This record gives sequence, C-alpha cells and structure tokens, in this order.
Amino acid sequence: MQFDFHGETIRVNLPGRPALDAAVSERLAAREGFALATVNLDHLVKLRESPDFARAYAGQDFITADGRPIVWLSRLAGRPVELLPGSDLVVPLCRMAADAGVPVALVGSTDAALEDARAYLTARIPGLAVPLRIAPSVPFDPDGEEAAEILHRLEAAGVGLCLLALGAPRQEALALRGRSLAPGVGFASIGAGLDFLGGHQRRAPLWMRRAGLEWLWRALSSPRRLVPRYAACAAILPGEIRRARRRR
Repeated sequence: MQFDFHGETIRVNLPGRPALDAAVSERLAAREGFALATVNLDHLVKLRESPDFARAYAGQDFITADGRPIVWLSRLAGRPVELLPGSDLVVPLCRMAADAGVPVALVGSTDAALEDARAYLTARIPGLAVPLRIAPSVPFDPDGEEAAEILHRLEAAGVGLCLLALGAPRQEALALRGRSLAPGVGFASIGAGLDFLGGHQRRAPLWMRRAGLEWLWRALSSPRRLVPRYAACAAILPGEIRRARRRR
C-alpha cells in the first residue's frame, strides 16, 4: 500500500506483525538504527499540506498502518495490510530491545508521564533498561539545537531504541534527523503511546477499538481540538477511496 505526495512515495512496507518483528529485531541485533512511522488518516491530511512532512515520511525506513481507514484502503487497493497502531507497538518494541540487550530511551510528553511509562515498562519486561527519559521544551523544534543535543545524547548513551512521543510531524522529522546524527539508534514514532501507559491519557475501551470507534472516543474526549481534525480526515477519504480503487 502506498501514497504519493509532493513527488514523494510513502509506502506501508511492514504489512503485518511478523514483518515488523523480523525487521526491527534484525536491526536491534546488528545495532543498526532505523526510523519507524505509523501512518494514519490525519497524517495523510498533513502530508497533503506539507512537502517537508512528505520528505520526512518518505525517509522513514519502516512504515506500518495506524488506523482502520488505512487498512480499509489497503484492502480496496488489493494490497491488504494489518492494523499496527503506534500505541500498540510500545510494549512489543521494548520486549525486542530487552531481548537484544539494548537500552531504550523515552523522548517527548512530560517528565511525569515518562517516569510513569518507564515504571510500567520495566515492571512488565524483564531486563529492560531505560537510562534516558527526555521531555523536550514546548514548543519543540526538531530542526533546532535542542533536538541536535538530544540526538547526540542518545548516541553517546548507546541507546538502541528511542520511543518518540512528540506528535506528527515533529516526531517523524526528529527520527529522520536522527538517522544521520544518531545512526545507531532505532526511532519509533508512537504518538500518545507513552501517555496511555501511565494513565496520563485514557485510551478507548477495547470493544471500541475493535469496532473501529477509537476516533469517536478521542473526539468526545477533546472535541475542540479533535473534531476539526477528524472532519479534515473525513473530507479526504472519498478521494483516497477512488485512488485505492484505481490502484487495484
């Protein structure tokens, strides 16, 4: 499944969990960095609007499908992919890091949320080391000096996996910059995944997620911020459906 914006191609190249596990485990074992993004409908809106975001996304090593609309579009295109949201990848990625014996860093959100996420993860994953927890300043510029300092700290500390909870497009931009400034680090952009672990944000109940209604839960929890976002997502969906049918 692929999308094209501003001359850049964004391809979901990890179609399911086995492919994800194999690709990430191989990089971690070899101490080779990577950038992992999880594309959703909101990202497609942003990709349409921003050539810089399109370049950052096209530079990611791995991309999974985050959101049922992406899965539905992949089926329409005849290239089905599995739903692999960033929030659901936090624990599996950390288990892979622990198995490979590489330290993990948490970057984004707040100091309190990062500490709670660290406590949650280390209590459930034997052998997991989380030596760095960095809550950047707000607003955060992934192209600024603070970002460069963070990336140098990650590389100097020997971090093998860094979970980025900065929101799009900042986290994907930082991950791409990290491929040159911290080439030994694997970056995974996971949005609100760390906030969910410590209860700093409340995730939709499992039955709503299984029914594809997590967007409704989030919209009701923060209508002023998210209703316009989901309206923009709905507006591009007919065009994406037509393009998916043509690809089929």
